[in-house]
Amino acid sequence: MALRTRREPDGAAAREETAGVPERTRRRAKRGTQGKWGKRGNGVKRTGLRRFFTWRRILVYFIALCALLVGAFALLYYLIDIPKANALAKAEANVYKYSDGTVLARTGDINRESVPLNRVPKAVQHAFVAAENKTFYDDPGIDPVGVVRGLVNTVTGKGTQGGSTITQQYVKNYYLSQEQTVTRKVKELIISLKVDQRNSKDDILAGYLNTSYFGRVAYGVQAAARAYYDKDVEKLTVAEGAYLAALVQAPSQYDWAVATPAAQRLVTRRWNYVLDNMVDMGWLDAGERRALRFPVPIAPQPAQGLGGQAGYLVDAARNELIAAGVSDQELAAGGWTITLNIDPDKQRALERAMKPALRDADTQGAAASVDPASGRVLALYGGRDYTKHYLSNATRADYQVGPVFLPVVTATAMENKQGRKGGRTEVKDIATALGLPPDTTGLTNPMTVTLGLAGASPLRMAGVYATVDSHGKRVTPTIVKSARRGDETAGPPGAVGDQALTRATADFLTADLVKNDEGPRAARTLARPAAGISGTSDDKKAAWYVGYTPDLVTTVAFFGEGAKSRKQIRLKDTGTDFPEKVWSVYMREALRSTPASGFDLEEAFPAVAEPDPVFRR
Repeated sequence: MALRTRREPDGAAAREETAGVPERTRRRAKRGTQGKWGKRGNGVKRTGLRRFFTWRRILVYFIALCALLVGAFALLYYLIDIPKANALAKAEANVYKYSDGTVLARTGDINRESVPLNRVPKAVQHAFVAAENKTFYDDPGIDPVGVVRGLVNTVTGKGTQGGSTITQQYVKNYYLSQEQTVTRKVKELIISLKVDQRNSKDDILAGYLNTSYFGRVAYGVQAAARAYYDKDVEKLTVAEGAYLAALVQAPSQYDWAVATPAAQRLVTRRWNYVLDNMVDMGWLDAGERRALRFPVPIAPQPAQGLGGQAGYLVDAARNELIAAGVSDQELAAGGWTITLNIDPDKQRALERAMKPALRDADTQGAAASVDPASGRVLALYGGRDYTKHYLSNATRADYQVGPVFLPVVTATAMENKQGRKGGRTEVKDIATALGLPPDTTGLTNPMTVTLGLAGASPLRMAGVYATVDSHGKRVTPTIVKSARRGDETAGPPGAVGDQALTRATADFLTADLVKNDEGPRAARTLARPAAGISGTSDDKKAAWYVGYTPDLVTTVAFFGEGAKSRKQIRLKDTGTDFPEKVWSVYMREALRSTPASGFDLEEAFPAVAEPDPVFRR
């Protein structure tokens, strides 16, 4: 009892001392808080890696890392000086070769003319700043957030786009190379800071305007003014200057003369973006801006030495390399040896077959021939002459495909019936799986897509049928075999991909095209198994024929286009005789030395293979 009496005052005192203290705090105090650095609160030491990652240690690590980065940056800033101008002025030619190594063409003449800044209208200067770097007149030459984004993109292989200031772009164009490496990006950062300190903003802007690449082999704003508007730079309007400013982002894609409908929408949107930024910055009156209309540039003047089909082949190769990640500037700088998949014998055979069918000046011809096993483009016909008709008919996608789109619709119905795609599949899903771009005109309207109102290029359609011919494995036509510059290599990814259609669907389509009206006729003409389909577009402006054997897929098309207006018109002869005849003449010659073989089709097709009646011809 005595002991209990002595403890009671102590317990009461403890309760009094802890009165008002939260229970959680009392529990922590009871467990003990003496542990630090390597000990837990209960006095137990941390073990293993955990002892190196306490909050205090992490803070020390972070401070040390920051100090290391600052020190490294200071050292680099001291060691890296502003170099001499790069060797762009000594750019070599690009050499394009056929698949057998014979030379197709050489390109590389640089069109440049530097001008002082006072020759560039102030509004045009502001258009470029509004497009690329609104803070140009106030920033230190770099955008820290953009630099981090650019480094991350470079490390992850997404290119160097995103966040470069005008100063950085000038440094890259004038002092450095276009290579996409972390080392080059770090040099760009250091040199940009030094250039901004040593040069005036006007000098930097002048350098940027005189070294930027605008497409059409035009370097500098003066050469661009001549190439796109046939005038000197001082005569450019605000609207024209805004277009050139928008063009720098993607010269090949945004050149109005060859841009797809989707690209034309993109560059128009960017043109509006430039003008809106000018209004926001107080450089353009809002009323004047509302009155401006998009200034369509003049038709380009093709480079010498690219007459006939050469220019179309070179352009197709350039566009393929750009899509694979090689920049316009890198290609324009020259020094590349680019070997194409084009077979010179098949190319000549295609040109001979097309010539007799193009007597009418208001008719344009196109053709593409692809190896279904490899995706190699073996022959391509873009038009009568590149120097007279700059836009390639083989790669343009502004004409309706008509009935030759029917197998895509049939494939959609079959895939849905077989339940192989997991849920209801739309025509657009199958079309994009077969290689048509998602933004293909006419794919979004389910009521009209079955009528063949979608627009697609002959080359793309050759890829669609090559996929069918290869039992459903996606085939992407590729014209570039290899591209080398010194130790550097570039090229498109693999042409043959994953399964786009089930084999049952693909083989059913081939079997159907073998037994329809065109198939037996094609087989008799070639004296070998063949599949074929023809048709005229709903608007009567295009006539198509697509046919294939196990070894070769060829698309032939004729488009109505006014010889003077360059606008789409109805074909004078809306029959399909011409496309089919050209196809037959070419295929006989192209397959002369190839042994005949049959289609390796599945013997039994599933009972659900027949498509819905609505999809039948």
